[in-house]
Amino acid sequence: MIFNEVDSFLGIPIGYGVFLIINIALYAIFALGLNLQWGFTGLINFGHVAFMTIGVYTTVLLSIAGVPLILAVIAGGILAALLGLLIGLSTLRLREDYLAILTIGTSEVVRLIAKNEDWLTKGSAGIQVYPRPLEKIDSSLIQQLSMSAIVTVIAIIAIWQLWRQFRKIWRKEAKKWSKITLGIKGVVASVLIILTYMISLIAFANYNAKVGLMLLSLIALALLYWGLEFLVRSPWGRILKAIREDEEVAKALGKNVFWYKLQAFVLGGGIGGIAGAFYAWQFSVYPDNFEPIITFNTWMIVVLGGAGNNLGTILGSILFWVIFEPLTRYLTSTELGILEPSQQGAVRIMLIGIILMGLMLWQPQGILGKKQELTLNK
Repeated sequence: MIFNEVDSFLGIPIGYGVFLIINIALYAIFALGLNLQWGFTGLINFGHVAFMTIGVYTTVLLSIAGVPLILAVIAGGILAALLGLLIGLSTLRLREDYLAILTIGTSEVVRLIAKNEDWLTKGSAGIQVYPRPLEKIDSSLIQQLSMSAIVTVIAIIAIWQLWRQFRKIWRKEAKKWSKITLGIKGVVASVLIILTYMISLIAFANYNAKVGLMLLSLIALALLYWGLEFLVRSPWGRILKAIREDEEVAKALGKNVFWYKLQAFVLGGGIGGIAGAFYAWQFSVYPDNFEPIITFNTWMIVVLGGAGNNLGTILGSILFWVIFEPLTRYLTSTELGILEPSQQGAVRIMLIGIILMGLMLWQPQGILGKKQELTLNK
């Protein structure tokens, strides 16, 4: 093909581009689960990483035992959803702060179990060798063209969805400066999508297992996005938004608020478990990987993109991995000579917190969110 032996695009190494696209997709999948819980339903979950941990270990351990990967992923999602059911049954009838406290505590309990139960999870040593998808596929010209066609369709639909939402917001904006800012955001987002598309095409011509994982993660993200869009635009989704705005009104209309909250929390947990499978395929599995920082990064993605907007969540993941993640790592790196290695992790969490506060003050609705719908404004 035309892209054979091409190892970079606009100065970006293709290998790093593939790595970045996989991270964007898996964190977007993970953040879509949190967005369903908080953005659409108003449930504050500070322990979302617990669902990912369950999904990671379930997928890896079952695949090592010989279970087909697709069944292992489904099992991981189901077990994560069951954890969401247990948390929801015990807290969703109480005030929101109880849910926040219990979720962050649960995430640490799950991580410590994974760290200490050596007989099941290999403990702190982690798990490095296990089956991964599309490892043994030999790439032919037909396969390359098929993969390229799939990504082309996804890219076209993504840009169409993006501009449809930006056009809707544009028509509602009255201020000229707001329209200029919105136009810049739209152009930047479109350029990032096109850049992702071009890197994907080049990567398909130089196929390896990571390229296959990239394709799989993009397909999973696209299917999940369209599925969630169908749900949140349905009567079920409108009830979730009504509960987020004022659950007393929803109760007065005869809706079982607890039941709808539980459904959203369980479904969001299941999505987090599925994201865990992609995390396991992208990285090696160590229990200390699943610390609260993953949850806080995901909150940044949702806030950045716009709570209650699925496309905004995907854009938030793109911006987080292209700008914010490298920025916070650079500012806390030893290259600047400011921090000791033991200080870097804590300072990085502090920087992420400052960025989150800044976003809430400067752009509380995010890129595509609606300011009047913000739960935290209440």
